[in-house]
Amino acid sequence: MTAFFERAGPRWYTIPAHRPFAQDLARGLHEALGPLGPEALSQAIVLTPTRRGARALADAFVSAADGRAVLPPQMRPLGDLDEGEPPFEPGDLALDLEAAIEPLTRRFELTRLVTDHWDLLEGRELTASSALEMADALGAFLDSLQIEELEPFEKLAGLVEADLADHWRVSRRFLEMALTEWPKRLKALGVVDVSERRVKLLRRLAEAWTDHPPRGVLAAAGSTGTAPATAALLKAIAEAPQGCVVLPGLDEGLSDEAWSEVGEQHPQGAMKRLLDAARFARQDVETWPASLVFSARGRWRQRVINEALRPPERTADWLRVIADLNTQADGETLNGVAFGLEGLSLVNARSEEEAATVAALLLREVLETPERTAALVAPDQALARRVAAKLARWGVIPDSSAGEALAGCPCGALAGLVSRAAIDPLHPVTLLAILKHPYVRLGLDPAAFAACREALERRALRGSRPWTWATLKARLDTHPDALALAGQVEAVLAGLVREAATPAESARALAGAMEALAADEHGDAGDLWSGHGGEAMSRLLAGLMRDSGGLPPATPRGFADLLERLMEGETVRTGGATHPRLRILGAIEARLVRADRLIVAGLEEGVWPRGAPLDPFLSRPMRTTLGLPPPERRVGLAAHDFAQAACAPEVILLHSERREGAPSVKSRWLWRLETLAKGAGAVIPGRPDVLDWARGLDAPADYTPARRPAPVPPAADRPTALFVTRVESLTRDPYSVWARDILKLRSLDRPDEPVDARARGTAIHAAFERFATAHPGPVPPTAAAIFEGLYLEELEKAGMPHEALAREAALARQAAAWVADLEARRRADGRGIHVELTGVLPIEIAGRTFTLSAKADRIEAAPQGFGHILDYKTGRAPSQKVVDAGFSPQLTLTAAILAHGGFAELGRLAPGELTYLEITGRKPAGREEVRATAGDESHEAAERALAGLKALIARYWDPDQPFVSRTAPQFVHQYASDYDHLARVFEWSTSGEEGEE
Repeated sequence: MTAFFERAGPRWYTIPAHRPFAQDLARGLHEALGPLGPEALSQAIVLTPTRRGARALADAFVSAADGRAVLPPQMRPLGDLDEGEPPFEPGDLALDLEAAIEPLTRRFELTRLVTDHWDLLEGRELTASSALEMADALGAFLDSLQIEELEPFEKLAGLVEADLADHWRVSRRFLEMALTEWPKRLKALGVVDVSERRVKLLRRLAEAWTDHPPRGVLAAAGSTGTAPATAALLKAIAEAPQGCVVLPGLDEGLSDEAWSEVGEQHPQGAMKRLLDAARFARQDVETWPASLVFSARGRWRQRVINEALRPPERTADWLRVIADLNTQADGETLNGVAFGLEGLSLVNARSEEEAATVAALLLREVLETPERTAALVAPDQALARRVAAKLARWGVIPDSSAGEALAGCPCGALAGLVSRAAIDPLHPVTLLAILKHPYVRLGLDPAAFAACREALERRALRGSRPWTWATLKARLDTHPDALALAGQVEAVLAGLVREAATPAESARALAGAMEALAADEHGDAGDLWSGHGGEAMSRLLAGLMRDSGGLPPATPRGFADLLERLMEGETVRTGGATHPRLRILGAIEARLVRADRLIVAGLEEGVWPRGAPLDPFLSRPMRTTLGLPPPERRVGLAAHDFAQAACAPEVILLHSERREGAPSVKSRWLWRLETLAKGAGAVIPGRPDVLDWARGLDAPADYTPARRPAPVPPAADRPTALFVTRVESLTRDPYSVWARDILKLRSLDRPDEPVDARARGTAIHAAFERFATAHPGPVPPTAAAIFEGLYLEELEKAGMPHEALAREAALARQAAAWVADLEARRRADGRGIHVELTGVLPIEIAGRTFTLSAKADRIEAAPQGFGHILDYKTGRAPSQKVVDAGFSPQLTLTAAILAHGGFAELGRLAPGELTYLEITGRKPAGREEVRATAGDESHEAAERALAGLKALIARYWDPDQPFVSRTAPQFVHQYASDYDHLARVFEWSTSGEEGEE
């Protein structure tokens, strides 16, 4: 036996927080056991908190052997025991223990229990998702009881006092039922809970090693013994002949008074409880021999961090503590806080996105120096995944423990989309997402499928949504291949469950639909179920089919919600080749793993530390009565992990000022550290250079805001024919005429385009046209009802959603009554009604012919020889001022065409009233807005508009005249253009770079 184990037990050691835990532990064991031969080290047993910690320790043994071949000890994780794994199994310990229940099976069985006794939860609506949510909460409660080894049944009877709300009485009755029925169900299945089995194994191993201590070397490292069974095992290991326990970062410098006041939220709280349970004094804990290397900066860092996190009751004398930290060194005063903060910096990012970019840049920077390593420590898995995605731009894949959410992997994403398609099979966004999924082929070769999919998207799924498959197919009547693809999609989605059914039936239908969608030209499902994500998804769906019999029937929406909740609880380990020098770690894993640079992220309240989880069953006093640990215990464990990470030689603390769009609050530990530094006249250094990198990463090198665009097309390409509506665009926004009429750019409608405003305009025009065509003479007595029916029909045809049609029905009724009265008044003199006529007027301008066209909504040929021109508006009509200024020349130019005989069906007519009809259905239901009266006023307005048009066209026929964007900026907000983003209107209009008019 070496000197390392010669002193009498129990042996408790600690590795200071500023030291690399795994490396010191491995070096200490290697130095102690290596001289005894290779078998001595390989026969030792080392227990670590996590499986990843065991892998890190294995790497550390390679380093400790200076690269020589080494047989490392048997390393086992305490918190993640696999069945059949020594020293726990096989053997006498587990002979009479039942197998552990599968986690997914347990969720379903607990859900069955909840569903069968739902009546105890008075007044709550039963759905599959709500039952699963309650089952998860019940499972967490049972886990807590098993880990803490409590038998609370007797205490439940007096749990609820008379003055508490009835909700807690309901909880008590429900928990009493669960504690009675769940053990019966487990016994019937012949299994036990994972937590219960682990506790029993740990207890039996502790008893076995206490009664018959093993003669070999035992070491438990990095654990704080939070669970009673783990604490008992650690005590047995410390007392073994060649056993020892190595604690992570025990604060040996904390005063006895402060140590006595260490509570649940303190970083040392877990180790204080552990040492108290083992009846071992803190001052008797020795420093691990391999960690006795002196490091002034490391010790000062650890002292500063420990002082910042000392018990709140002991922070009143911080000023005295700061004075004590300022020591004399070589005749000069040393600012101990500032010295301890060397190597530690703070970055305050604006948002989560910027924080992820900063973290990725800091990790990437390390790779510029050979052999340097870096790690990101973040309890927020979403942030960890963002950082991993950011690193992908440089082709770097870090070794990440965050994995990937099942819902985010290809197979999980497809399952979520197809389950949502059962709710609304014709939703364009869902259909497009399914068709563009990388696994979906529908039995076609890739090229043919891509061509059909593009045609289906452009012709049927963009713009207003189709409400029936017949409507969708009607849009594809000129494209037979796309029509056939639509038929295949319809057939596949028809196999989904569209009404309330058992989750097993829905899961079976979902799996069948996914396989049909993913089938290649040979009928195989391709990569659908392959890889880690496919395997996890197949296990989940198989579990639903096999074990979900206890779940209540679910509607399609309920099943989609259930599936989403199930996938939220599944993490897929990505695997594959990763960079050997970059890691992304969880908080617990960082206890054992150390890197040259450590980035500690997620320092916001609610993230690190996390908020207390909501418990639907127990209040805080009820938990205390049952003997369950308070929520603050989680905070103390998280504080210990933060303190361990913050003591590394180079640490960058990363805080995001906003989370999910709302201001965030700095983590309490960061706030206290900054307060301590401020009191000492020091400041935590920042990294403004990294923020500059992050903000300039995707910015142009020499950015100057865009100026107002002014393209100058060749004279031959300039328009020689325009409709009056395009003349209006040329007046307000010449750039849009250049883009649409010269470049022939047409904007694509969005899938499921909101059609409310456009549908009203289209429908009102069509309803007036159909009414005038069907009833050219006197107005029938039922005119209001007829027009209302026509308007609603056209609204539905235009694609207005069904839920919006109910609202429009009331407006249509009022609008129809106003229209009936309007028609009766305006037709009283027998005038002829002409709708949707097209007029053309050739105009000579500078020796060339320009063709002006107009499609008039309505022209009324009055007996007096006037042609009254009306334009329908479902919004606000242009004002008199705008019309007179020439910015809305639609009516006046139409009048000019009419006056010059451009409407062949009507001949020459003197312009009559120029009127906008505002039809809204509100109060008032409609208005006649006359912009020019019949006679001289309308004639002069028409001629003035025609003269203005000639001058306008002549100017834009000039080869040097640019087509400037938004020459009338007062209409920017009132009249949106499809080309504003191409013209970068927002950029130049807000940067002061408009340029000359």
